[in-house]
Amino acid sequence: MIDIKVRVHDRFSVEFKIGYLVQKNLKANDFMMNTWIFIPNSLDINSFTYGKTEFYRHAKSNIRYITPIYTLSELRNEEALPFRFLEVAFHELSADHSQENLAETEYQIKMFCSIVKSALRKEADQIIKYTPEPDREKAIDLYIEQINDITGKYRKLKDILQDSGLYEEVVTLHSFGDEFLSNLIEFQTYRLLELIKQKDIECYNRIEDRLMLLIRHERKYKKQHQYQTIEKNSPDHNRAVFFRMRLLKKFVESHLFLNAYKKKDGQMAEQVYYSIAAGISMIFATAIAFSFQQKYGNFTMPLFVALVISYMLKDRIKELARFYFVHRLAKKYFDNKTVISIKDTPVGWIKEGVDYITEDRVPDEVMAMRDRSDLLEANNRHTAEKIILYRKLVRINGQVLDENNQYDISGINDILSFNISGFILKMDNPEVPLAVPKKDKGYEIIRGERIYYLNFLIQLRYEDKIDYKRFRLVMSRNGIEGIEKF
Repeated sequence: MIDIKVRVHDRFSVEFKIGYLVQKNLKANDFMMNTWIFIPNSLDINSFTYGKTEFYRHAKSNIRYITPIYTLSELRNEEALPFRFLEVAFHELSADHSQENLAETEYQIKMFCSIVKSALRKEADQIIKYTPEPDREKAIDLYIEQINDITGKYRKLKDILQDSGLYEEVVTLHSFGDEFLSNLIEFQTYRLLELIKQKDIECYNRIEDRLMLLIRHERKYKKQHQYQTIEKNSPDHNRAVFFRMRLLKKFVESHLFLNAYKKKDGQMAEQVYYSIAAGISMIFATAIAFSFQQKYGNFTMPLFVALVISYMLKDRIKELARFYFVHRLAKKYFDNKTVISIKDTPVGWIKEGVDYITEDRVPDEVMAMRDRSDLLEANNRHTAEKIILYRKLVRINGQVLDENNQYDISGINDILSFNISGFILKMDNPEVPLAVPKKDKGYEIIRGERIYYLNFLIQLRYEDKIDYKRFRLVMSRNGIEGIEKF
């Protein structure tokens, strides 16, 4: 199964979070994703102005585990696996102060914090999207209780290591996780308050004080432990705080990322085909030389002319043969192959390729989903949209993935961030003057927005299942204005 989520990452980047869910008993879980990008002709995007090099420069991919799924209610229980693994790691480190046990403790701290992060986000979404209004206040009270229980258990863990020879190192690692959790609680609780305020103002008025009490408690706790907090009217201080928050996030999530080694796909086949091309050109040149030598003899003018011409044609034949084989390779091979591994153990690979294609090579079902308006269809007869096909083929070894993890890992996420700055170079001004009549008499000038649409049609294939998704990116010269999902 393939799951895909799209969001605006920043002003100039859109993020595709692609989840590949594997069957653990299969060595070869194969997934395919084809993405057709329809680009307005006015942006002047083509193979000359925006080639493969530019495309891959603007596309950044991070491969990581799908975070194990737990609820806050489950994490509150001391028998929950994440807390049990963490507690066992602390006890083993207390008994044996080895670097191996220290590394295991660091891993379990990171894993626990990552799982809490995912659970906290899902709990906030659950309260807003799926909890009936009469039950929302009760759900928020439970949210507060669960957070207090989880953080209380985590913060008591360092008491286990009072006499440890690695006490200072472990306390530092523990404090990183502690500070991360405190920042996380503050962020998600503010987010929850804002969402409730937008959706249910009556509930907001009743629970605001309770949620703010939780936030104030965390801020007080951070100050007591010399953790940095956001302060009003302190831009320089807040800049440093936010920078530290980012470092903590990278520290906590670092264990989720898989090793990725990218190389050109089909290198061996390419060299073989190039050798064949050279051989074909050499056969031609040698045949010409032998035939003229046999007919006219050595050291004759006809032989000299024939050798010169055959040498000239040999290079052209070689290049033509190489060109032919390159196009044959492009149909069978991809541009890049990324080998993904857990430490030094390969767990799979990802192949990717990008090409400009014509409309007649786009499947009918994709063109139907593109759903052009009559006016756009008429314009396309003269200035057709440019179409980029971005292909991805993924293979994951479910057995290796399962054998190398304590947790139940359901698959991997491929987080693809695509920067659109290369598409805005030839856009017109983002604002245009428009005239409208006044109510009484005369007219006035107002400002209108000039926008462009970038359509993404995505085909997801796994086993015999095929699914389609469509997203439309709304852009201007100022960057991304929004994203529409169909």
